[in-house]
Amino acid sequence: MINRIKSKRSETGFLDGMLTVLHSHKQPVQFNNVYRRDHVSLFLGNSLQFYETWSRPTVIIADGPYGLGSYPGDPPTPEFLADWYEPHFRWWTQQAKPSTTLWFWNSELGWANVHSKIQEWGWEFRNCHIWNKGIGHIAGNCNTQTIRKFPVTTEVCVQYVRNAEFVVNGRKLSMRDWLRYEWNRSGLPFSKTNEACGTKNAATRKYFTKDHLWYYPPPEAFEQIQKYANRFGQKEGRPYFSTDGVKPLTAGEWEMMRPKFYCKNGITNVWEEPAVRGAERLKTLSKCIHNNQKPLKLLERCIEASSDVGDVVWEPFGGLCSVAIAAHRLKRTAVSAEINPDYFNIAVKRLENYDVF
Repeated sequence: MINRIKSKRSETGFLDGMLTVLHSHKQPVQFNNVYRRDHVSLFLGNSLQFYETWSRPTVIIADGPYGLGSYPGDPPTPEFLADWYEPHFRWWTQQAKPSTTLWFWNSELGWANVHSKIQEWGWEFRNCHIWNKGIGHIAGNCNTQTIRKFPVTTEVCVQYVRNAEFVVNGRKLSMRDWLRYEWNRSGLPFSKTNEACGTKNAATRKYFTKDHLWYYPPPEAFEQIQKYANRFGQKEGRPYFSTDGVKPLTAGEWEMMRPKFYCKNGITNVWEEPAVRGAERLKTLSKCIHNNQKPLKLLERCIEASSDVGDVVWEPFGGLCSVAIAAHRLKRTAVSAEINPDYFNIAVKRLENYDVF
C-alpha cells in the first residue's frame, strides 16, 4: 500500500508538477500494481485479469473504447466494438447479481454497434441517457461543409439491468412466471392473492397478470403472499416461494432480486452538462491528459441512482479513474482497472490527493 502524500497543493497544481516528472523520463514515478485507499482499489492491468477476484458488483460503469483508433487497443472503427467488448460482457454477466445495473458510455454509433451483443449476454435495456455538452463544445471548431452533417455535442450513457431468473426443472422462468408457478403449486386460486395482500384486486391485476401490465410486487406484498401460500397452501408442496427448497424468500431477499433505482426530482434522460473543464480537468502545462474525462457530477448521478453506501462499483476501463473518485466521495466500495501505466500513476496520485485542500 502506498502512503498518501501530505500536500496542501490543489489537485490540478499537484498533477501538473507530477506530470512534468512523468514525461521527463529523468525520474519516473514508481507504483505497485495495486493501490488502495479506504474502500477503493486501483489495479494496473487489463480488467479481464481481475474480474474473477473482484467482489460481485451492484454497479458497473463502463467507459471503454469508442472505436476511434485513438490509442493502442482502441478498434479503428465502431464496427469492431462488439467483438472487442464481448469478453468483458461475458464476465459482467457471470459476476452480476440480480441487483446489478450496467451504465455503458459511448458514442451513439458505438452503442448502436454493441447493443444487440449486450442483450445477447442477458442484459435488458432500461434507458438511454443523452449527455449534451452544449454548443461550447464545438464552437468555432467545426466546419459543417467539410463534415456534411450537424455538429455532434453528445454522447450516450445507456442503462442496462439483469433480470432475475429462476430455474425450475431445468427451465428458466422470469420473475413474473415464477410467481405464477409458485402460486399454482400451492393449489390456491389466484383470487386468494388479493386476500393475501389485503387488497380488492391489485394482486391479480398487477402481480399475477400474464400480460405486459405486470408489476413487481413490493417486498412487503411479496412477504404477505409467501406467508399466505405457506400457511394455507397444500402441505406437501411447502415451502413455497423458495429458491433453495428449505425456506421461503424474505422481504429483504426479495428486494435484492431486482436492481436498485433512486431518481431525484427534475432529472430526465437528457443530461445538460458541459465537458469537463476548469479545476476538474486534468492537464499538463499544455494539453489535457485524457481526451475522454467524464464529469464527476454525471458519474455520481449513475452511482447514486443505482446503489447504496457500501455497495460495490466496478470501473473496468479506468483511464484517470474518475468513477473511483466519485465512488470514494459517495462512500461506496470500488475497484478500477487501468492498463496504461502512465494513466494508472496519475490516477493513484489523484485518488491520494483529490480531497486535500
